[in-house]
Amino acid sequence: MTDPEACRMKQEDTEQQIDLFEENKEVEDLIEEEENHHVKTEETSRSCSFKRGDKIWPQCGKSLSCKQNFDIDTKCSLKRKLKHINIHAEEKPYTCSQCGKSFRLKATLNEHMTRHTGEKPYTCDQCGKSFKQKGYLDAHLKTHTGEKPYTCDQCGKSFTQKGALNVHMRIHTGEKPHTCDQCGKSFRLKQPLNDHMRIHTGEKPHTCDQCGKSFRLKEMLNQHMDIHTGEKQHTCDQCGKKFRQKRNLIKHMKRHTGEKSFICDQCGRSFTQRGTLYEHKKTHTGE
Repeated sequence: MTDPEACRMKQEDTEQQIDLFEENKEVEDLIEEEENHHVKTEETSRSCSFKRGDKIWPQCGKSLSCKQNFDIDTKCSLKRKLKHINIHAEEKPYTCSQCGKSFRLKATLNEHMTRHTGEKPYTCDQCGKSFKQKGYLDAHLKTHTGEKPYTCDQCGKSFTQKGALNVHMRIHTGEKPHTCDQCGKSFRLKQPLNDHMRIHTGEKPHTCDQCGKSFRLKEMLNQHMDIHTGEKQHTCDQCGKKFRQKRNLIKHMKRHTGEKSFICDQCGRSFTQRGTLYEHKKTHTGE
């Protein structure tokens, strides 16, 4: 069965993916900047170290003294260096005037601002699609080459971006870091939490231009629009019956396949549809 949260990962520029990209990009910039200040001598040829002694942190003017070395055989592991750099880089002096988010580097803030301005200066020369940041364009270009260098070691699924793999791994680990402060329900991605919060707030931002009815989710509005168009675009390839909504076609297909995925936890009996299981359960409760 398709995981609806996993499907959301495919959407371009979700807030979760954008945040992951901005964080990864800023870390890489910090490391590149620090590597430009490395001092290598004959005595330290087996180590890759930050410049010894006092130095000024280039973006915020903070003075620091660092004697941390990294084994060159590990190629200055990004993860280890990130952990170390964060000791010195807790300050985020560059703040977005639109949303208040702060950054360590001014360049990262400049790239972030394109989220608010809508500017998309990076264009794919293959299909003409434009992007806010160069990193997004680089990731998009892999859709043309078919390159997916980041592979899940649990199921073998591959991704064009490391951030997408990190989010995917939550399916295996069960991690759900985004929690509703109203009811405690947790989600793997931030966007489903935002959608869920509308249950509590009552917000329905998606309005039908035919009848004025409003919905919490865009998907719900799209399904509703089929009522006005009368279109039944989902057809059963077994009997030809048509449906407005794909979920109804999926339910219908179980009649042909005999799949009984709804199981009674009282007696173990199985049913093709949830509604039938619900009616069956009344025989146990005496309703």
